[in-house]
Amino acid sequence: MDASAPIKFYDLGRQAYLPVWEAMRALTDTRDAETPDQFWLVEHDPVFTQGQAGKPEHLLMPGDIPVVHTDRGGQVTYHGPGQVVLYPLLDVRRGNIGVRNLVTALENAVINVLSSYGVSARAKPDAPGVYVTTAAGEAKIASLGLRIRRGASFHGVALNVDGDLTPFLRINPCGYAGMPMVRLADLVELPSNHRVGEQLAQALAVELKRQLLPSERLPPL
Repeated sequence: MDASAPIKFYDLGRQAYLPVWEAMRALTDTRDAETPDQFWLVEHDPVFTQGQAGKPEHLLMPGDIPVVHTDRGGQVTYHGPGQVVLYPLLDVRRGNIGVRNLVTALENAVINVLSSYGVSARAKPDAPGVYVTTAAGEAKIASLGLRIRRGASFHGVALNVDGDLTPFLRINPCGYAGMPMVRLADLVELPSNHRVGEQLAQALAVELKRQLLPSERLPPL
């Protein structure tokens, strides 16, 4: 498989977190030289995910939302409907992609998508993710967490589009107490048929200087 081959793009729709995570790990653990690079786009059922180094004190009151202890980097975050999650499942060794370069590409992809809606955003060197300035001050609009195993990447980036953000009040998002979270719909009027997830996938492909194939559906997980 050529390192510059087009990236396969799978739209998973809405899925529970656990089977998607298990499928990502299975793909990573069974990869060989001919396994194509893939992007998986998904919206998850409500869930809190705790990173490998996650501290329990950042999980304040999960209530009825399940908590999954996962193997990505970072602290606790929330996923739910109205948040687009993009998982780049890449052979980073084959593509000679450094971890820092992949993080930067993910952040820049989000920044470029937001810019297309007239929203100015930025990354921060000391706190992975993407941030915007609101009337109330700085707020986080996208969270990021990766894992590299067997020379391949999984996990990815979550962009708040138009979902309910109140579950973030039950945690210290990404380990920061009281960090304000924001969604794109708070900043601009979005059309009901927006394609923010697909735009994000295309923007990441551009950052990686790769072609993205038309979206397909994965078999049931």
